[in-house]
Amino acid sequence: MPTLFVDRAEAGAALAEALHRRRYPAPIVVLALPRGGVPLGATVAERLGLPLDLLLVRKIGAPGQPEFAVAAVVDGTPPVTLVDPRHCALTGVMHAYIDAQAALAQRENQRRRRDYLHGRVSPALDGATVIVVDDGLATGTTARAALRALRARHPARLVLAVPVGPADTVAALRAEVDELVCLAQPSPFVAVGRHYAEFPQVDDAEVRAALDAAAARVARPPPPVTR
Repeated sequence: MPTLFVDRAEAGAALAEALHRRRYPAPIVVLALPRGGVPLGATVAERLGLPLDLLLVRKIGAPGQPEFAVAAVVDGTPPVTLVDPRHCALTGVMHAYIDAQAALAQRENQRRRRDYLHGRVSPALDGATVIVVDDGLATGTTARAALRALRARHPARLVLAVPVGPADTVAALRAEVDELVCLAQPSPFVAVGRHYAEFPQVDDAEVRAALDAAAARVARPPPPVTR
């Protein structure tokens, strides 16, 4: 199985280069999926000079298979829960399980909003080009929930940008966005992390640091004009 990227920093730089060539219309906002998507989103936002925010979404894994998504919950008022009927049927998951896990997921989304953003107001998405960044796709359930919730916020253009994903998931998600940028679709595909040489867990401190740095960069006044 090929290793495509050294780490998330290299993958983020490659995504930034691919997105830079597309010349999207302003205003543009980068939304990272925590936690793994945040280092890439931070790199993309910094290199392209764009604001960075979070798209808070929590995967609901099957019992005993936490990485196999049967549903996902997107933070919002109200929160949005997307259920994958096929995955539920495969694992025998019932609605009662989804409901209980969705309540836990929404509480975690709320905790992350408080902990990561410190009350900062999110940028407006209505009429904007919105670039959603993650470190890779697997089943696509989490990304699909996030993208459908975003549509309700009326972006002018919705872009999903990831370094790697399986071809079938990429094909299925194209209908959810105006553009999907995926740098590699290797076969066979087993897991996102198998295509990185280094793929450590991203912790809360790393997410906070990336968001704080991005907020400080956007708030920094422009350099004076010299004549």
